[in-house]
Amino acid sequence: MRHDLDPLFAPFSCGSLALKNRFVMSPMTRNFSPDGVPGPQVAEYYARRAHMGLVITEGVGPDHPAALGDGTTGGPALPVMVGEAALAGWKAVVDAVHAAGGKIAPQLWHMGPIRLGGTGLHPQAPSVSPSGIWGPFDKTILPPDYLASVKAPGTPASDAEIADIIAGFARSAGFAHELGFDAIALHGAHGYLLDSFLWAETNHRTDQWGGDLLRRTRLAREVVRAVRQAIPADKPIIYRFSQWKLQDYGAKLAETPEELGVITGALADAGVDIFDVSTRHFDAPAFAGSDMGLAGWVRKLTGKPVMTVGGIGFDKDLQSSFMEPTLPVDNLAEVVRRFAADEFDLVAIGRAALMDADWIGKVRRGEPFKPFDMSAYGRLD
Repeated sequence: MRHDLDPLFAPFSCGSLALKNRFVMSPMTRNFSPDGVPGPQVAEYYARRAHMGLVITEGVGPDHPAALGDGTTGGPALPVMVGEAALAGWKAVVDAVHAAGGKIAPQLWHMGPIRLGGTGLHPQAPSVSPSGIWGPFDKTILPPDYLASVKAPGTPASDAEIADIIAGFARSAGFAHELGFDAIALHGAHGYLLDSFLWAETNHRTDQWGGDLLRRTRLAREVVRAVRQAIPADKPIIYRFSQWKLQDYGAKLAETPEELGVITGALADAGVDIFDVSTRHFDAPAFAGSDMGLAGWVRKLTGKPVMTVGGIGFDKDLQSSFMEPTLPVDNLAEVVRRFAADEFDLVAIGRAALMDADWIGKVRRGEPFKPFDMSAYGRLD
């Protein structure tokens, strides 16, 4: 038994959410929900990981027709949080995780400009973006055929479309609460819809939904506020935030801690309870002059609980894993060191939890981890 990791097995609470340890299953697209409906094998997949403090599901489409479709990580079997069949499927997932002693949150995910038009459950719905543009094409390593499909400019989202999106997030958050989910997670990172409004490269608007750094947070703030009104005040809202984008892995929403404080402070004021800070390497310094990671800066600036994610358990980041051999590594001593330094409160695990449902058990027992296996993305082990 590894006792040097005891701090990561301490309980955590935020509002009505009480966790038995500090490990969180990070959301990962699975594509195993035909017609948007998660089936029994999806419930079993999440239940097998219920020994983690919290399970955050793969991205789930809120109640908006253009929320999901084909894209860089999406496909024809992405789940939604609307409709009788899908909600019944999610109820079975929640019940299975609770029966296994776990806690679970859905990640509501609107793909925005990343979605390919003409795909998804509502192919007739046009994809949504703040300014009708996908982003810079000279800074990405995404497949050429995908880039060719999203290159043509579209129409900027109208006020009416934006209002529909906000209302759709709120409705689906309300549905998730009624199903018994323990928290609500919002995907506000990686160049998807909420992030595309935050990023100056994709938001060229000069109206109420664009402008300077603070004004660009408006859509995210309004979604958070609407979700907060749709669920109990003590049920936590988790917000995924990143600097990097699928359009540009080197992108930065905030060049300085002060700019980061503007963004995260506005989101915290709107009602975010926990920040899910997505980085490619959890221990990468966020700003010059300090070795503190991005999660640490968000925690310092907002005072809110924060989870870190990125490269824990492997020697390569996620994107590199798709192109280069990736080996399992035990870098948990550095996780514990930064946790003790109050950089973060929770530790999100992605690929390692995907590869091995018993990863937490192996951590506790000091056993070696499974190697990275691309074929795991095509299974629900």
